[in-house]
Amino acid sequence: MSSDHPIVLRGVAKHFPLHWRRGRVIAVEHLDLEVRRGEVFGLLGPNGSGKSTTLKMILGLTPPSSGEIELFGEPPARPETRRRLGFLPESPYFYRFLTGAETLRFFGRLCGVPRARLEARVEELIALVGLGHGRDRPLATYSKGMLQRIGLAQALVHDPELVLLDEPTAGVDPMGSRDIKDLILRLKSEGKTVVLSSHLLDQVEEVCDRVAILHLGRKIVEGPLGELLSPGDRATLEVEGYDERRADAIRAALASAGAGLRSVGRPRLTLEEIFVREVRRAGGDRP
Repeated sequence: MSSDHPIVLRGVAKHFPLHWRRGRVIAVEHLDLEVRRGEVFGLLGPNGSGKSTTLKMILGLTPPSSGEIELFGEPPARPETRRRLGFLPESPYFYRFLTGAETLRFFGRLCGVPRARLEARVEELIALVGLGHGRDRPLATYSKGMLQRIGLAQALVHDPELVLLDEPTAGVDPMGSRDIKDLILRLKSEGKTVVLSSHLLDQVEEVCDRVAILHLGRKIVEGPLGELLSPGDRATLEVEGYDERRADAIRAALASAGAGLRSVGRPRLTLEEIFVREVRRAGGDRP
């Protein structure tokens, strides 16, 4: 496998059997996915689309029913592989009697950060996520946004190559959300790979290089944002001497009307428009 693809899924499926032999739930079906080194990849989809199940399989927390998953060319369940990634779940759980600094020390030791390096790393991360005022406060006194920040810090404590973030800005105020987006872009600039699962499509649009949209466990769209948001079958015309006639009439009349064509551009859709359109196209039950 190419070293340019830290995550590769080939034909991955996950089925959950129902009790009393009443059939099974198909959470993910025949999913092919590649995440390239050094990019920010957005994993999108409505509730029940299979995003969380996909992340759990990538992390090695649940095995696929079929198909293959590779992390850095290795099975995801290997401890050596897991040491190379960091994870922030949507609703992280922490020991609420610990302070922010104690929490990062605890996770740092679990991740094998050398003691000689750990204290400096704790201070570095507290500053990075803007929790200096909460450094010595118990997590029981933290707001939802502060808990997300300390969760992001714990995901980075061992300086992983690959970071998986599940709704990292959930419950964070606008300034904190901006800080987290800037941090994601900083991680990319440092050569790290980030997989971002989020419902906030405007934020995904700001930071992601490529996205995949899941619906009913299937991938319905994947590609670079620049291509997805610039449809090839539409154009914007900027003209001089516009006379309120239809665009086709203006094109035909440009030469005789004395108006010049200044530019032809491609309008950009929003990621929300792409998301809604593709989910509606794929709507209904799985065949």
